[in-house]
Amino acid sequence: QVHLVESGGGLVQAGDSLSLSCADSGGTNRRYAMAWFRQAPGKEREFVAAWLWSDSNTRYAPSVKGRFTISRGNADVTNRVHLQMNSLKPEDTAVYYCAADERPYEYYGRNSYDYWGQGTQVTVSS
Repeated sequence: QVHLVESGGGLVQAGDSLSLSCADSGGTNRRYAMAWFRQAPGKEREFVAAWLWSDSNTRYAPSVKGRFTISRGNADVTNRVHLQMNSLKPEDTAVYYCAADERPYEYYGRNSYDYWGQGTQVTVSS
């Protein structure tokens, strides 16, 4: 059973940096692709970044590419990712969700992920 727990949200000013973490506390030994999505008030949940085991590669939404970096945790922890967010903008304000799936059909599609964390709030003031 996969149980995702996020941490690291908070309130920052525009231009600041913030780091989010997500780990599977369920203890599974299977490798899962892991991704970050976000949802702002009144908007749909959107893809932010993904880390894929299939090619050990990363994917980013155009709106965050060059500012955000997703990375895998220590090698001894199979399913853990971090999201380093730099040069934050007010439009980055949202609840950020961690997601995991063994084989996501589309890495950017929210319906492709079976497991979700509870979300962590990120607020960027101008």
